[in-house]
Amino acid sequence: MTCGSCEAKVRSALLMVEGVESVVVSSESGEAIITMSGHVPLASLRANLIKAGQYQISPKGHVKAVERTRSWFETYKPVLLIFLYILAVTALIELTSDNIDLSRWMRHFMAGFFLVFSFFKMLNLKGFRDSYMMYDVIARKFPTWAYIYVFTELLLGIAFLVNFNPMITLSVTFIVMSVSMLGVVQTVLNKRAIKCACLGDVFNLPMSTVTIIEDGLMIVMSGVMMIGLVI
Repeated sequence: MTCGSCEAKVRSALLMVEGVESVVVSSESGEAIITMSGHVPLASLRANLIKAGQYQISPKGHVKAVERTRSWFETYKPVLLIFLYILAVTALIELTSDNIDLSRWMRHFMAGFFLVFSFFKMLNLKGFRDSYMMYDVIARKFPTWAYIYVFTELLLGIAFLVNFNPMITLSVTFIVMSVSMLGVVQTVLNKRAIKCACLGDVFNLPMSTVTIIEDGLMIVMSGVMMIGLVI
């Protein structure tokens, strides 16, 4: 490893190995400290590192642990719980209103989505940038876009909350989320083992169809609401 980009690639590749819970990488020492939920074969670590850029790894020492396999629910529990919380809160808002308005519910849901997801990204902006630039089509060439994206999500959340110029807000949402999903789809189709940056650097979530559904939901909602404004 020679730079921060190498660190990000190695860290992301190792985190995608089943059983790996956290990774601390240093390009200066050339070392990676890996925390595992159980025994992970060295061959698995090496296989993912080769995919990330022909990196090599050799053991220096380890502490044995009880082996445990994470289920699909355990892996995606953070993002699923966040969706359920936002869904429940926004549904309660509609149920306690004088009338149920689907368009208003979608606006509140999208406000909650962008505010919560931008919050987690802001907990470690650099960590988010390093993960996001691994797959986003714009951030790969223009890393600063990762920072812009976080604050764009925050502003969209506020815009939906206060109902600021719906057509502009929806148009920006549709464009930004569509561009973001391009990199996600490419990564999933190419079966690349990359960490999803949707919740920033806080949780270890692998890139999968769950990420596509997450982005796709925002695109569909914004599209439906724009059609509703036009009609």
